Amino acid sequence: MNKALKTLQDRGFIKECTNMDALSALMDKESVTFYVGADPTGKSLHIGHMVPFFAMHHLQLAGHNPIALVGGGTAMIGDPSGKTEVRKMLTPEEVASNCASIKEQLGTVVDFSETPPAGVGKAVMLNNADWLTNLNYIDFLREIGRHFSVNRMLTFESYKARLERGLSFIEFNYQLLQSYDFLTLYREHGCRLQIGGDDQWGNIVAGIDLIRKTESAECYGLTFNLIARSDGQKMGKSEKGAVFLDPELYTPYDFYQYWRNVNDEDVIRFLKLFTFLSLEEIATYEQEGVNINDAKARLAYEQTKIIHGVEEAEKAKAAALAMFGSASAGIENREGMNFLEVERSELEAGIPVLTLFARTDLASTNSDARRLVNGGGAWVGETKITDPKAMIDLSYLDEVGEILLRAGKKRYFRIMVR
Repeated sequence: MNKALKTLQDRGFIKECTNMDALSALMDKESVTFYVGADPTGKSLHIGHMVPFFAMHHLQLAGHNPIALVGGGTAMIGDPSGKTEVRKMLTPEEVASNCASIKEQLGTVVDFSETPPAGVGKAVMLNNADWLTNLNYIDFLREIGRHFSVNRMLTFESYKARLERGLSFIEFNYQLLQSYDFLTLYREHGCRLQIGGDDQWGNIVAGIDLIRKTESAECYGLTFNLIARSDGQKMGKSEKGAVFLDPELYTPYDFYQYWRNVNDEDVIRFLKLFTFLSLEEIATYEQEGVNINDAKARLAYEQTKIIHGVEEAEKAKAAALAMFGSASAGIENREGMNFLEVERSELEAGIPVLTLFARTDLASTNSDARRLVNGGGAWVGETKITDPKAMIDLSYLDEVGEILLRAGKKRYFRIMVR
């Protein structure tokens, strides 16, 4: 097997390939141009979207040439794959804004520099709006639509799953448009391979068939396992919702904590998929006697460093160390924690404990805070709160003039006074 493909296999990415032997032989012979698409349906990707782009990173390092295709055109329709409901229709302005945000996020994983280091493939980012938005529909049907069998399209799981709830005609066109993307990239950039999540298998195969029929050329598809956690939850989901890459939607501190608190069974698998550590180094965390929490901390640090940078990773790491130490840990170690500023006058008068917790990420409502207190999981500094009617005032300030709230064993929040 080609060395780059073997890397993906050893790290747990690969699910299916349309012709592994032929693709491996091609990649042994030459640098292959390949692509993965991402529809900008929101201003931020979440970590579940990133598996193909981490695979793209490894292929780029092996000298192959990535195309990150932002779906400015297809996002106007919405991919039904993996969805039980029709997507919300976005305005062209929303799509354009989302495209700009996503490009910046992908740059943390893929090198888009004009002159990449020797041996590293050159990556480009394209937008399919450039060739989709001005299509002549009649010409498109004559050139592209005639190659598609409705009967065959309905055999793909992405469509079968939607038929009972209803599949709109505009969504039914999605597979034609994605196939046309592959054809366009083949014609204009020599792209021979499309990669993506396993839910994209039908769309990828359709694109390969279209290229074969129109260009008499052989292209390839490679899909990756859809990542779920060992507890069955979808990857990239947390109690706060999706684990977004945008720090305004999901703070670097929370991002670090998400990875720090993954299940023990997932740690090694996630180190292989979501970090750039070598397999040899990752193997050291599987040795007998190694504390699993050390592996979790490394996973959290490496992932936060990749997505948010070294500075934010260091802040989050220091904040985590402060959390698991004394509640009066030095202020310099708390910088990465989420915080709320309150007026000194509020604390002088006293703030009901339920109200205070409900104003933080630790509880969504007063009722939620009451359950936390009654369950014995609410702490203010070193004090366990047992009375739901307790008032939090200046007497709870620690030696650095702040208050640390805690929910359970691991979730902290910093109250600052102004």
